[in-house]
Amino acid sequence: MKNSITRSVLRIAVAVACLGAAGAIAQEYPAHDIRSICNYAAGTGADVLARYYSDQLSKLVNRPVIVENRPGANGNLATDALAKSRPDGYTIMITPASSTLSAAQHLSKKLPFDPIKDITPVTTILRLSFAMVVPAAAPYNNMKELVEALKKKPGNGTVGSSNNPGLVGGELLKQMTGMQTTSVPYKSTPQGVIDLLSGQLDLLISDSTFIAGQLKGGKMKILAVTTAARTSAFPNAPTMVESGFPGFEVGAWWGVVVPAGTPQPIVDRLANLFNQISATEETRKFLATTAASDPLPGNQAQMAAMIKADMDRWGVFVKLANIEPQ
Repeated sequence: MKNSITRSVLRIAVAVACLGAAGAIAQEYPAHDIRSICNYAAGTGADVLARYYSDQLSKLVNRPVIVENRPGANGNLATDALAKSRPDGYTIMITPASSTLSAAQHLSKKLPFDPIKDITPVTTILRLSFAMVVPAAAPYNNMKELVEALKKKPGNGTVGSSNNPGLVGGELLKQMTGMQTTSVPYKSTPQGVIDLLSGQLDLLISDSTFIAGQLKGGKMKILAVTTAARTSAFPNAPTMVESGFPGFEVGAWWGVVVPAGTPQPIVDRLANLFNQISATEETRKFLATTAASDPLPGNQAQMAAMIKADMDRWGVFVKLANIEPQ
């Protein structure tokens, strides 16, 4: 009896000590610079978003948050770098998780990381649409006219993208129209814009963040957006469904992730910090005017569930579009 009571007291003492240590970890974090990995190249829409949130995080914690661009392999290079980083909370990734995590296993023959086992979700932060973009001087003003024009071209023209949603969107367009259009993958969206404006590319499927800034120059125009509803940033741009493509809905949501094994108190601290950023009027204005997106605050459990649900959804998309894993 005495030994049993002693063991119980020891378990309680250990539990209290662990709680105290966890609280101390959260209070001390961050004690130095944080590295923020970005899946895409500098100057892209993804880079704009990663830098905004990294800067806001830096202001909250009064520590430098340094963005490190790791473009390539549809975001897989950056995700792999994160997965192999020390799980101490000092390496984070602000990422379009719906594509870089959920879609990755369906678009790659072999991933160097496990999107579930090697990555720990922190929280969601925003929703993002994609846009069907052509040169401003193009003779078509809607998707129907574009498809009619491409069907008259040898090989049905070209469509470019630099990320998983754009790749899937291009393949879905081909599948729904019966065209043989050539898909052109780019390491970064600016490279696709150069080819689009020079006439080497007929259509570019880009995230709305990057396009929102580019449209100010008047050299491009949007024929449609890929989300289920129109966006406040481009109210005059119809959805693909409105444009005559039933079931065509490809978008992205963003979140924050860390390497698996990161202490839970740090994960919770980061989630709280990013939700503070999402709640500010500054962020809402930034997302509406610059990023063409909407805030999506959340938590770890919610983000984990969304990753799993989107894995199933992207599996259906990839099969529907007859995409061969690369």
